[in-house]
Amino acid sequence: MSAMPLYLAVDAGGTTTACLLADDSKVLGRHSTGTLKLIRASESQARMNLDALLQGVARQSGADLSNVTSTCIGLAGVAIANYVAWVRENFEYRVGGSLQIVGDEQIALEAAFRGGGGVLVLAGTGSNVVARSANGVTVSVGGWGPAIGDEGSGNWIGSQALRAAFRTYDGGEGSLLLQRIQQHWHFARIEEVVAEANRVPGPDLAALTPVVLACAEEGDAVARRVLVNAGRELADLAVLAIEKLHELEPGISPPTVAVSGSILQRIVPVRQAMSEFLREKFPALEILTEPVDPLDGALWLARKNA
Repeated sequence: MSAMPLYLAVDAGGTTTACLLADDSKVLGRHSTGTLKLIRASESQARMNLDALLQGVARQSGADLSNVTSTCIGLAGVAIANYVAWVRENFEYRVGGSLQIVGDEQIALEAAFRGGGGVLVLAGTGSNVVARSANGVTVSVGGWGPAIGDEGSGNWIGSQALRAAFRTYDGGEGSLLLQRIQQHWHFARIEEVVAEANRVPGPDLAALTPVVLACAEEGDAVARRVLVNAGRELADLAVLAIEKLHELEPGISPPTVAVSGSILQRIVPVRQAMSEFLREKFPALEILTEPVDPLDGALWLARKNA
């Protein structure tokens, strides 16, 4: 009697790497660690994170990963050939079976639509929108990185929060947001905040998102405006994607919109603002209220491609 097939699903984002191991019917274990992205971690740290990830899920499931049938990895940075090669080499050395590496947006898209048509708005450390028509044509919008894109993402929110806080400071008004950023970075003087924000390489601006959210929840209008604007930016990207789909299939109804990523999962004001702006443009639009888990899409692809 042959052993039950095993499937490894991995979501390798810009900040966190998560995985699950499953058989044909159930999830056997889950684990998460830090990023594998080589522009955010040294190669040795990324390798340590990978070892911790795989050891953790093996320990939880009681499985030997050399017996894995199929792995699917959703990778933030799939366009960077050297990074993809590093991930492939390091996984193939540690995990058995076939290996498929796709973009992190694709596994989130499959988590929502299982091969069907729809629009996926992804906002975590970075952001982008991917949409697929009913006949399988895929289009994407955004995802150009923090210098020229990533609108509505954690990086964008941190950057815009700093800009807005200092604009308020220049206007002679008090700013709870600036106070809290200063406290978050453990600085005694505003000049230290300026130096930190402008240092090269720059600080982790996405880590300021919880600070912005806390200020908004305490009634700070500046912080609230940043989060609402993040939702508007994401809505604008989604509108572009929907318009691209309409060019491919004139006359179709607005497609269903799904959301994923830490910002749209955890920062409710951003998700609400995005939904409101989208419904102003497309009143009949269906928006899935619960963020999808990209690991579900990676698992679906791992089973499908076994």
